[in-house]
Amino acid sequence: MTTTYAALLRGINVGGHRRAPMSELRALLAGLGHRDVRTYLQSGNAVFTTDAAGPGASDEDALAAALEQAIETRFGFTVDCLVRSGAYLKAVADACPFPAAELAGKQLHVTYFSRPLTPDRFASVDPAAYLPEEFRLGDRALYLYTPDGLGRSKLAEVLARPALLKGITGTSRNWNTVVKLVEMTHQGAP
Repeated sequence: MTTTYAALLRGINVGGHRRAPMSELRALLAGLGHRDVRTYLQSGNAVFTTDAAGPGASDEDALAAALEQAIETRFGFTVDCLVRSGAYLKAVADACPFPAAELAGKQLHVTYFSRPLTPDRFASVDPAAYLPEEFRLGDRALYLYTPDGLGRSKLAEVLARPALLKGITGTSRNWNTVVKLVEMTHQGAP
């Protein structure tokens, strides 16, 4: 069985640090045995297809671990990676609790996490203190509405505190990127 995945790399090509040219990332993924490798933007979004029984194929965590190791070997630095199936990405987009069609892409973000989050992890955050900004939890995802954009968001700053995210990996994408990755992972799908 063939599955299309997105690899979400955390913190590459930001501010000139941890540089990974997308052409080299595509070659690296192809070298791991994946096909139809494409990248989106320069910030670490890659889409690829793999066979369930093919080389390097397994569950999302194993695919991410193999990619992390290959990046460290090739580029000499560590990068946290999350790998999610196209079906998962679509389910996250479809479950958005905010009116995505009515908002600008910079106003809505999804942070994908390495494992599910429970509301008690965020119990110290008083949502009323950050209105009109809001967040909602999903399945291994957090939806964040920031009417003035992420760069000015006080709520995003609080939600990213290491104490809240201890022991978990997360990486954020704006809504435009969320939608584009869903499209890319479903191109040619029935």
